[in-house]
Amino acid sequence: MSMNRREFIQLMAAAAAAGLPLASSRAFTASASGEALYDAPAFGNVSLLHMTDSHAQLLPIHFREPSSNLGVGAARGRPPHLVGEHLLKFYGIKPGTREAHALTYLDFVEASKRYGKVGGYAHLATLIKRLRASRPGALLLDGGDTWQGSATSLWTKGQDMVDAQLELGVDVMTGHWEFTYGADRVKEVVNGPFKGKIDFVAQNIRTADFGDPVFPDYAMRQVNGVDVAVIGQAFPYTPIAHPAHFVAELSFGIQQDRLQQVIDTVRKAGAAVVVLLSHNGMDCDLKLASQVSGLDAIMGGHTHDGVPHPVKVKNAGGETLVTNAGSNGKFVGVLDLDVKDGKLREARYRLLPVFSDLLPPDPAMQALIARHRQPYESQLARKHAVSEGLLYRRGNFNGSFDQLILDGLMAVKDAQIAFSPGFRWGTTLLPGEAITHERLMDQTAITYPTVTVNEFTGERIKAILEDVGDNLFNPDPYYQQGGDMVRVGGLTYTCNPNAPAGKRINDMRLDGKPIDAGKSYKVAGWAPVAEGVTGEPVWDVVAEYLKAHQTVAAPKLNLPKLVGEQNDPGIGG
Repeated sequence: MSMNRREFIQLMAAAAAAGLPLASSRAFTASASGEALYDAPAFGNVSLLHMTDSHAQLLPIHFREPSSNLGVGAARGRPPHLVGEHLLKFYGIKPGTREAHALTYLDFVEASKRYGKVGGYAHLATLIKRLRASRPGALLLDGGDTWQGSATSLWTKGQDMVDAQLELGVDVMTGHWEFTYGADRVKEVVNGPFKGKIDFVAQNIRTADFGDPVFPDYAMRQVNGVDVAVIGQAFPYTPIAHPAHFVAELSFGIQQDRLQQVIDTVRKAGAAVVVLLSHNGMDCDLKLASQVSGLDAIMGGHTHDGVPHPVKVKNAGGETLVTNAGSNGKFVGVLDLDVKDGKLREARYRLLPVFSDLLPPDPAMQALIARHRQPYESQLARKHAVSEGLLYRRGNFNGSFDQLILDGLMAVKDAQIAFSPGFRWGTTLLPGEAITHERLMDQTAITYPTVTVNEFTGERIKAILEDVGDNLFNPDPYYQQGGDMVRVGGLTYTCNPNAPAGKRINDMRLDGKPIDAGKSYKVAGWAPVAEGVTGEPVWDVVAEYLKAHQTVAAPKLNLPKLVGEQNDPGIGG
């Protein structure tokens, strides 16, 4: 699929608005071919390539960006809390372009048909090789959430992704969902196939007993004679967001003071460039950037925010650029730095969308992917049903695939209410596409997939919703855990994100009748964090539901009534 000249001009303008100086954009106008999008001119003498949150998607996919991404307090209406037209206007991006499709949910079905799928490691490999060809010594940084999110990654304990990272030439990574395979599995990879090839760094992971380091705090690499320090920041809330027994001997946390010490250490060791490879989430990174000094950039992940332009944050030491490179292999962030006499003089950044139809697959990576998929092809292709509507996950409060899971849980388990976690990973299906087992696993592939059925009082239900709401909408980013709100089936409620803790959730109703605080209700859910829970995996329960329907109508989303969020640019139309 090709791009016409008008689209190119629009894309060039958008690139300039997103921080790519027009003086460096000549390659964008060199050809009317869509591939010129990737003829990104090099700048300076140090380049960092960044990808994050690919969630084990080795093949090209569709992925719909959210139509709601609310910011609370000072974060309201600021990046990354902009969606749809608001995002396009803020960055000066023309509607209807490839970049607009990559960054927003607007006209998603039609735009998907026009521009095709995004991501895919064979296509990423081609892009990375092109970028490295013009940027000798460029480092490839992987922000984590790489080994989880697909059937094959679950079935191979992430080995397919480990091999893909090695083939891609990743230099440094940090982690989050990787630890849901258990700390021993992470150490097995780090001390095995990664050894001498990929540095796994995490300054904020220590032993729970004596506080000893588990992984290196940082990696020091020399790029064209310039010492570059990449400090690792793993997801701070891993033992809370997931079963704690997976990492029972480890401690996490943000560890701001220790981070400052590490920054000071690498500066004294001669690092001219210091970046944090973070899996905090962007709001947390923005606060962190204001609290510590000596970081040139934070290259962040976890919250899956595709942000075209870095946010400049002032601190006691000067200024730090904060970036976030989306998810699912949709983007590669490119940070080009001009370093002279041991000091950073100028930085340029661009966020390149990865359109698989514009990038031919790399043969070696394509062969690796085929080899890993071959034993599972028949399982992956098993057809459960056909979707009449668009099935997606992202959004603060619900997604249509989440609703499908909720409907399945309530129907199969004969429950009045259902809860489904507010995960941000998961691919998108266009109307008319088959819900294969692979697509179902894209939404559910975790190591603790058990379905539970409990009797909860109305008081307990409110407490659950309030607790998750505070994780999402706490005005202090250090207390946010970065997911979306728990998805709710059967129950309706109102939500005021800006209300104090414990007072955000109100007017809970079932079948139009108010929930009784003292009455018990049958509630189905999945992904329990408690140890020793047994039962059916969620994919089997949803598959049973789909088998009974064959053709699935577009689910009607159960969304809360929002209070106090009128005209918020984090809510789309």
